[in-house]
Amino acid sequence: MTKPFQPGATIGMLGGGQLGRMSILAGRAMGYRFRVFEPSAGGAAAMVADTEVNADYDDAQALADFARSCDVVTLEFENVAHEAVDVITGENVPVRPSGDVLHICQNRRREKEFLRANDIPCANFRVVANANELAQATQELGVPCVLKTAAFGYDGKGQVKIEDLAADFDAIWAGLGCPLGVVEAWVPFSAECSVIVARGPDGAMTTFPVAENIHRHHILHQSIVPARLPAETLAEAANLARGVAEAIGVIGLLAVELFVKPDGSVLVNELAPRPHNSGHYSMDACQTSQFEQHIRAVCGLPLGDTRLLRPAVMVNLLGDVWQGGEAPDWAILLADPDVKLHLYDKGAPRPGRKMGHFTVLKNTVEEALATAESLFSALK
Repeated sequence: MTKPFQPGATIGMLGGGQLGRMSILAGRAMGYRFRVFEPSAGGAAAMVADTEVNADYDDAQALADFARSCDVVTLEFENVAHEAVDVITGENVPVRPSGDVLHICQNRRREKEFLRANDIPCANFRVVANANELAQATQELGVPCVLKTAAFGYDGKGQVKIEDLAADFDAIWAGLGCPLGVVEAWVPFSAECSVIVARGPDGAMTTFPVAENIHRHHILHQSIVPARLPAETLAEAANLARGVAEAIGVIGLLAVELFVKPDGSVLVNELAPRPHNSGHYSMDACQTSQFEQHIRAVCGLPLGDTRLLRPAVMVNLLGDVWQGGEAPDWAILLADPDVKLHLYDKGAPRPGRKMGHFTVLKNTVEEALATAESLFSALK
């Protein structure tokens, strides 16, 4: 077993967004130092890091120099080239999660094939490379179905719903704009949920409470905890997520997004080997936040207690709330002592851009949800 990286060690962070920022803030409270590697200067994570390196992810020399100043390296998003991770590990610096985990999770084809190879339930799918294969896959899977880019898709980007067997497949394929796609059979789900699993180098695992997720325009709007799902479904979701984390061998966090079918069974939708938007509620509602747990797992420390302290509803704050570029009246939220506001200091707001979130903590999930919806409406 490897020796833990104790407080005072330097953690490298690949990526400079809000997930990195919140991970760094959690780690700094524990006494860790942080270096951020990010192509663009002045991102949300860099503002709270000790130092920042601005270079492209294919700059091998910059990556090697960065690695030599770190004890361990982690990441805040999965779309980092496998070769970049190889450069860092070539300097005898561990990257957690590993390049092998990233290689699977950053590509839908590899992710789906991993799930299928490990008998993990997911939607039926086909891999396609042209319009003819797309047409054939649609015939086999039936309509509706969903065409997704094999790589670099998130928040609903890079996908299109196909509802007609006589659709213009040439136009649909051309519009996707990528060399490879994955067609997924439509899942008639009754709810969406997610489970965040932490796994340490010793194989120890903990799961956070299952979050029930509500999306608007393919972007997460609310996470509701505890999820309003049957106990059997909650147990199945948590067990399935632990099985995925074990099978893939992640060190760090793994967010497992799930569809809940009308009969209460669950299917894996997507994987993310990092802190996840649907886990933000844990910052205020759990004994240990997902961000502290991420640092604990990456550094090989004992994992923290993930129990839920109070029912919670997390609401994303997108740039759309900044009407005319003006910030909302935050006093609306802060007047309630059970509301926690988190802003990411990301600069100019844009529609669809995640600028922050707030979490409502109440004695019941129904009260938290009613308050969250009322406050969000008042902000707009």
